[in-house]
Amino acid sequence: MALIIGVLAIGSLVQWNTGRHESELDSQEENQLPINQAPDETADEQPQTPLPSRGSTIPDDLVKITPEMDLNPPRSYSHEYSDPVPIPGLVNTAGGEDSAFIMPDGETLYFFFTPDVRVPVEKQLLDQVTGIYLSEKDGELWEEPERVLLQDPGKLAIDGCQFVSNDIMYFCSAREGYAGVHWFKAEYLGGEWRNWVNADLELKTQDYSTGELHITTDGQELYFHSNRSGGKGNYDIWVSQKVDEEWGEPLNVEVVNTEGSDGWPCISHDGSELWFSRDYGIW
Repeated sequence: MALIIGVLAIGSLVQWNTGRHESELDSQEENQLPINQAPDETADEQPQTPLPSRGSTIPDDLVKITPEMDLNPPRSYSHEYSDPVPIPGLVNTAGGEDSAFIMPDGETLYFFFTPDVRVPVEKQLLDQVTGIYLSEKDGELWEEPERVLLQDPGKLAIDGCQFVSNDIMYFCSAREGYAGVHWFKAEYLGGEWRNWVNADLELKTQDYSTGELHITTDGQELYFHSNRSGGKGNYDIWVSQKVDEEWGEPLNVEVVNTEGSDGWPCISHDGSELWFSRDYGIW
């Protein structure tokens, strides 16, 4: 099962803002701000400075919380699952790990990291470590994560809320050349994520206020959260069907939604289960 655990990270990009008014959601062309009119032909010739490690950027006053130290440890209210425990290995730190995405094979983990959730997003943009990471499983342990780079060298970006299906990744990003947060798409080629392009038009971000999303295995249904009009209140989960290779008008998943915040949806690999977050709990 590809399971997204959409914890509401304080100060992280994962809190995608789908509540913007239509006047603020201008066209892609208007939102794109020309930083450089022409590409820097010497950029590839410049030596690249190695990025700092995650651990080197975590402030000394932060302490990794264990279940024994947690004033409000997570509990399971389902007879099918035991109480959650920290995953074994090298993923968790005293910094902020969030928005975990497990691939169907159970051996590959994508997640969002920022070293200090107290830092405003505009400063996280400059720390060189905040973004999406990948960890592989070795036996029962998760190995040291590596940064998933989805921006050209020397350019700024904060990437998060990733969804991966086979060799395609959708992710939201605040980056150079764009005003606000936008959806992007990348391809996995030759062992790297490449060819990232803006995906707002494909996902109809302006029309649907498309928030964090999950696409079913057959590629025919798009689930996402949004506080667009017509819902029950706060965030609701919506679903769009693919019609003629485009996403159709979203329908409210009424049986799930409440007046609270229902979002961060995930469909199991076989399509039989919908997992989601409601008011800081997983359902």
